[in-house]
Amino acid sequence: MRVHLGSDHAGLELKQHLAATLAADGHEIVDHGPHVYDALDDYPPFCLRAGEAVAADPGALCIVIGGSGNGEQIAANKVKGVRAALAWSLDTAKLARQHNDANVLAIGARQHSLDEATTFARAYVAEPFSHDPRHQRRIDMLSAYEADGTLPPLPGSA
Repeated sequence: MRVHLGSDHAGLELKQHLAATLAADGHEIVDHGPHVYDALDDYPPFCLRAGEAVAADPGALCIVIGGSGNGEQIAANKVKGVRAALAWSLDTAKLARQHNDANVLAIGARQHSLDEATTFARAYVAEPFSHDPRHQRRIDMLSAYEADGTLPPLPGSA
């Protein structure tokens, strides 16, 4: 599987570790930067590019990494076609794929050990979307809203 990666300075070390680990697991890695440490860099240029790349690459996945993962998730979610989820546990990493068919996972490098974050990334990449009709229905509602601003009906309204 092709996995796009993006981070900022706070996520650089984890990004480099995940790139090597996931490549060793047999995945194709596309690194959208940064490639060198710069304590003053900003996450949007890297995470937006990673998000655009995965949105244009059906079947691929993406992982964005920062200190908390919050800003990186927000940036990626600004890209049309991206569904980014923040992982803070093994379950949330798996459920991002299983229930939400998330094509981007955000991880906070300062929130987790290297081993824990690696476990999240591997679980996310390995977990398939369930294709459960209730989960697909929800994704379809979000996609319709993203496409043309159509709000889903409220429960109980026709």
